[in-house]
Amino acid sequence: MKKKIRLVYMVLLAVLCLSGCRKSKTADKDAIVPVEKVTKIPDMASPSPAVKADKHKGQVRSWLTGEWVSKKLAGKRPYAIMINNIKAASPQWGTSQASILYEAVVEGGITRMMGIFQNFDSRRIGSTRSARHYFVSFADEYDAIYVHFGQTKYAAAKIKELGVNNLSGLSSLGDTVFYRDPSIKAPHNAFTSAKGVKDGTKAAGYRTKLRDKVNKFQFHARDTGIEGTSAKKVTLGYSSYTQPYFTYNEKTKKYERYQFGEKHIDKSTGKQLAFKNIIIQVVEEWDIDKNGYQTMDINNTTGEGYYITDGKAAKITWKKNEKNKERVYYDEDGKELKLNTGKTFISIFPKKRLSTLLIA
Repeated sequence: MKKKIRLVYMVLLAVLCLSGCRKSKTADKDAIVPVEKVTKIPDMASPSPAVKADKHKGQVRSWLTGEWVSKKLAGKRPYAIMINNIKAASPQWGTSQASILYEAVVEGGITRMMGIFQNFDSRRIGSTRSARHYFVSFADEYDAIYVHFGQTKYAAAKIKELGVNNLSGLSSLGDTVFYRDPSIKAPHNAFTSAKGVKDGTKAAGYRTKLRDKVNKFQFHARDTGIEGTSAKKVTLGYSSYTQPYFTYNEKTKKYERYQFGEKHIDKSTGKQLAFKNIIIQVVEEWDIDKNGYQTMDINNTTGEGYYITDGKAAKITWKKNEKNKERVYYDEDGKELKLNTGKTFISIFPKKRLSTLLIA
């Protein structure tokens, strides 16, 4: 019996020894190899670009200049202010704040100007002078409130015909809108201001919101040259009395104006008038009566002209329907004209004097 027990014990011991050897060999095979600690490599991909703040939030491009203005301002009616333009009335004040400046011949070979003002704060604009009927028509293209000191009978009739809101120095609102400078001899001493025209508009109860349909200029997104002839100097030979001209400044890329043999300045700034764009609108023009008052064919017609910018001049055409308050300029390809951003000078030039229109 003892021999059997001893035999069983020896067998168990042998089994245990064999099992231990196998485990040892397996352990050698499955021994854990130390793993080097891996440092996480940061993501080298470019970070998402930060969203740039909108510099023009709440703004739109002006339909008069292409410059950025508030939406509120862009939706307001501009003012069309008549400006005296004879040598005795020089220098003028506030003209540099006009987004667009018109010039056309009136009686006696002199010219008169009309500024389209929207983004302005001048305390002194003028001197102001009387209305002419074709200027009333031009003002109506912009849904502008027309500002003048006096008028011809033709202008009074046109204001009524077209239903143009106006502020006249000869009306009951004259003292609200205008003031006289006693140091200057009349009639060249009547001036208006941004505050004056706004106060007059409020007193008259005129609408200040721009109408839905208005002639808005189109603008390039960035400065764009045109194909055309050289236009480094532009002379407007309106008459023997006045031949204003512009010279192109290569550095500023603007046209600087001269008249009466000297720089045409705005007295309020002391700076010369300068424009990014010049439009020359050629019209049929003639005397309307024995007093020499002028008229022109702009009621429902088409014509030719020039667009000048960046040292070049190109031919254009234009179409105007006064009754429908429409006016459009077209380039040589028949597409609506696009302007470069900035102020524009518009010359209403007599066709019969084209020989004195010099572009070089």
